[in-house]
Amino acid sequence: MANPESGQEPDPRRELDAKLVAGAGTRRRRARVFQAFVVASSALFIGIAALAHAFPYFPVDLTVTRAIQSLQSPALDQVMRGISWIGFTPQVDVFIGLVLLALYFTGLRWEAVSAAFGVCGILLGLLIKLIVFRPRPSADLVHVFRELSSAAFPSGHVLMSTVFIGFLAFLAYTILKSSWARGLLVTAFGTLILLMGMSRIYLGQHWFSDVVGAYLLGGLWLALTIRFYRWGKPRFFVRQPVAPADPAPPSPGSRAS
Repeated sequence: MANPESGQEPDPRRELDAKLVAGAGTRRRRARVFQAFVVASSALFIGIAALAHAFPYFPVDLTVTRAIQSLQSPALDQVMRGISWIGFTPQVDVFIGLVLLALYFTGLRWEAVSAAFGVCGILLGLLIKLIVFRPRPSADLVHVFRELSSAAFPSGHVLMSTVFIGFLAFLAYTILKSSWARGLLVTAFGTLILLMGMSRIYLGQHWFSDVVGAYLLGGLWLALTIRFYRWGKPRFFVRQPVAPADPAPPSPGSRAS
């Protein structure tokens, strides 16, 4: 129904915002809790990276890999291969691109920009791969579904899923109002992140410590992405149709006009 004073049709995205999106104060509080968790979980990364540079694998890597691979079955094979398939190019590029476009054109414009910033974390992962230069699991030790030539530490699949899917989980947790749908969405995102790590070990393309390192590095970059998001939220796309934020407060030295 049109507004008789403005003569304009109501924006359906505003109605979506009113029905689903939590208030700005609630979003900020949830963001602080989520960020504190991911920062704490990333503190061990440097130590594991140093050890991974010195040793091709750890005893725990063999133990965990053989335990996970002992679960092999035709059905589980399909699930694990399918989950890992998502993380290879070009399908991962298509997936990320579609999600970014969906966020932007549904009105979550700064959220789309921040998610794109998160994707840049893969560049850091590639740099660390070159520095640590750890070999992939050997077919002499465990079952290897397909040999890959790139370095193993950290797992790029797990890094990307932790940062990108993790940021989507953050958005769902902080932006959407409490409901069973929000809980289901966050659970689905978290499950996909965990299964991505398991799939890389199950297929013998990464050691357990490669996956743990990727989770820690991903947590660190996710925390940085959230920080970037919170910094820009009151500054850019303030009047976006969905989940808008109050403008940034004026600096102490500024004067009102």
